[in-house]
Amino acid sequence: MFSYLTAGESHGPALVGILDGLPAHLRLDVERINATLARRQGGYGRGARMKIERDEVEFLAGLRGGETLGSPLAVLIRNRDFENNRALMDPLTGSGRPLTNPRPGHADYAGALKYRQRDLRNVLERASARETAMRVALGAICAQLLEALGITTRSYVSRIGAVGAPELDDWEQESVEQSDVRCPHEEAARAMIAAIDAAKTAGDTLGGQFIVRVDGVPVGIGSNRQPNERLDGVLAGALMGMQTVKAVEVGLGADVASRPGSQAHDVFALAESQVVRSSNRAGGIEGGMSNGEPIVLRVSVKPIPTLMKALPSVNLHERADAPATIVRSDVCVVPAGAIVGEAMVRLALTRPVLEKYGGDSLEETLDNLRRSMQAGKSLFDAAPDRA
Repeated sequence: MFSYLTAGESHGPALVGILDGLPAHLRLDVERINATLARRQGGYGRGARMKIERDEVEFLAGLRGGETLGSPLAVLIRNRDFENNRALMDPLTGSGRPLTNPRPGHADYAGALKYRQRDLRNVLERASARETAMRVALGAICAQLLEALGITTRSYVSRIGAVGAPELDDWEQESVEQSDVRCPHEEAARAMIAAIDAAKTAGDTLGGQFIVRVDGVPVGIGSNRQPNERLDGVLAGALMGMQTVKAVEVGLGADVASRPGSQAHDVFALAESQVVRSSNRAGGIEGGMSNGEPIVLRVSVKPIPTLMKALPSVNLHERADAPATIVRSDVCVVPAGAIVGEAMVRLALTRPVLEKYGGDSLEETLDNLRRSMQAGKSLFDAAPDRA
């Protein structure tokens, strides 16, 4: 059974991750993993923290000679900013003046009550989006497994604040990587940058939307047998587990509510005896299972809750009105959010893929995939006589 865990605080010594259930003999390209981490740190509107950290993975267990062993894979990313915060965050001696003013929209207040913490730092350090660096690393590892099975992911930013770009059925990923806001539409990208600049001047923050697309997913990943096995629920749940995400849509998403059935579904047709679809309104998932079309997910991200022009709050110790705590933060994280979103999709997809194709080694998993694909192609070649 595939699973993963992360641990670590934003300004603690390091972030730690464990992947359990990867097959043996998956050769990892560490440079690609580090390059993906660098992409997470980029994007217009990021804060000063990104100039401090230079995220790179270290492997502590489960890897030898660059290949997975089939045992749990342990990964480390060091926090360079820990040295600037050692007095506050040392695991044994850390202490300091408590943070008392919760930020609207952050985990500060709810977490303080849940964990009985009088210092909000003991909540916000783990709630910080810094933790997503490890998720991106683990997702980059899963990407290399999925790619070995023919499954790829990509993403682009479709909206920042009030500025929206046309939604694309397909796009060149190179144009995304060349954009400071990860938007392939040049005119919209320029307007997005201007909107971020205006928000920064006003001491404000901006949210937005990004699209994640998954290609090459075979038919039948996920299940309709139990609610928690439905692929759309699995993927949406993983994306909603991101710190800033407030909505996830599959295919047409919310737009399907205003359409009649004749304009909501993807009809079948034959092309040279092959079953094809004329559209992909379902976003690649029907009945909780992949249907062979690209999986398309639209993700809405809220503005970061740390504003340089602080929102009204209260001092929980003094029971008095006070501005929200201000900590170093970003103006807009939507471009980085798209990278994290891809990671979450990769992590979430790996489990049902391995449940279907299994295997203690990559070779066995590939053999299972080939047999399954061959059986699927010949399923209706000679229908059994049930008379």
